[in-house]
This record gives sequence, structure tokens and C-alpha cells, in this order.
Amino acid sequence: MSQDVKQPLDNFKHVSMFWSDLIHLMSGKPVALTSVGPMRTWTNDMKKITDEMIESQKDLAEFNERLTEYYKQLFDTWVEAQRKVDSKVPSLPQDSEHMEAYKRIWIDIFENDFTGLFDSERFGKNYGSMVSAELELTKHWENIQNVLLHSMRLPTRKEIDDVYKELHELRKRVKKLERKEAERNAA
Repeated sequence: MSQDVKQPLDNFKHVSMFWSDLIHLMSGKPVALTSVGPMRTWTNDMKKITDEMIESQKDLAEFNERLTEYYKQLFDTWVEAQRKVDSKVPSLPQDSEHMEAYKRIWIDIFENDFTGLFDSERFGKNYGSMVSAELELTKHWENIQNVLLHSMRLPTRKEIDDVYKELHELRKRVKKLERKEAERNAA
């Protein structure tokens, strides 16, 4: 090989060896680093987040299944109502009031069919399950958010809610004291 071709190959080999040696040397270090200080807290927080994400997968699958069923019910009802409208349209006279009659028929049929759907037990059960799964997902996301806020040394939602509650109670007490003071001054 000529010198100008051998030089880049040697450089590539040198850089590759450097990075592979560095990765090999550091492969045991993350475990040692996580046993003390901020890395320990970070590791614990990441474990909590990972656990929460794993638990949320079941609820996410349940939510997606219920959401699919929800839209399927809406779609099926739409198709059936449109079929009923289409079957009645040919019987309408073809005159200037045709569009108004078509709109009235369309509204009546769709209103009846969708009211029937929304009143059905099947729709109600599915919708309730979908909302429950969504609330469970929200709970998981709030737990993840609280872990992240805690790890960044920021107040969590519960802590902020507690502060607002205490502030509200203090305002009520101050207003009550102001009223009593005003009553004493008026007497």
C-alpha cells in the first residue's frame, strides 16, 4: 500500500481502538457511580419512572381498545343512519323543496339513531371503561411528573395544592378577623 492510503487506515484504527478501550474501561463505572450522591437519587427516580411507565402500558392498551370500540360504534351508527337516509331519498319528489326535505329526513334519522346509540348499555359500558382507563393513564403521568419535579427540587402538584389550601384558609381567617374588627369599631 502507498503511504497516502495507509495513513487514513492507521488513523481510523487508532480512533476505533481509543473508543473501544474507553467504552471497556467505563463499562463497570455506572454501577459504581449510582451508589452515592446525586446519581443514586437519579437512579432511584429513573427506576420509579420506569416502573410507572411499565404499569401504564396495560392502561394504555385498555384505553386504545376502548377508544377503537368507541369510534367503531360511532362509525357503524353513522353508516346505518346514512343507509336509511339514502333509502328514503328516492321517494322524495324532485322539486325545489327537495333539499329542505332531505335535510329534515337526515336530521330526524341521525338524531334517532345516535340517541339510540348513546342510550344503549353497550355504549355506556364502553364509554365508562374508556374514561376510567384515561383517568388511570392521567394518574400514571402525574406520578411521573411528580417524580421528575421532585428530582429537580421543584414543588410537586400536591405540595402546591397544600400551599394554596393553606393560603385560602389564611385569607378566610383574615377576612373573619377584619369583620370582627369592623364590628368592634362600629360599636
